Amino acid sequence: MLTIFALNSLIVALAVIIHYEILYHLSLLIPKLKIKHRLRIVLGVLGGLVAHAFEIWIFAFAYYFMILGDGWGRLEGNFSGTLMDCAYFSFTTFTTLGFGDIVPHGQLRYLTGIESLTGLVLITWTASFLYYEMQRYWDSQ
Repeated sequence: MLTIFALNSLIVALAVIIHYEILYHLSLLIPKLKIKHRLRIVLGVLGGLVAHAFEIWIFAFAYYFMILGDGWGRLEGNFSGTLMDCAYFSFTTFTTLGFGDIVPHGQLRYLTGIESLTGLVLITWTASFLYYEMQRYWDSQ
């Protein structure tokens, strides 16, 4: 149980660090750009999407290597074991969409739960960042 806690913590920490760094660099870059407010927000949205995609792929690789390993559990349902299937599962889990066509078993269930919570927090963080950026430049159109 300690191993799964440590692995999950490492994956979440990596996702949070990536998210922080991307938003931090966006917050430095956006004010320096000599472009219209609308384009600054578009850049912020695209940066947020890139951040989320990186984070989702981190979880996808974790699922992929965990199902290859022994004793971590498995994913069942509409799942063939490919990295792309793991990415699809991660995208639906991170966004809390959860179609339910792929079901985790064993220790993978814990990573699935923490990925949903992490996705919820990071998506909200991005929304707050974009709201702040919109407020900051709203009058300077």
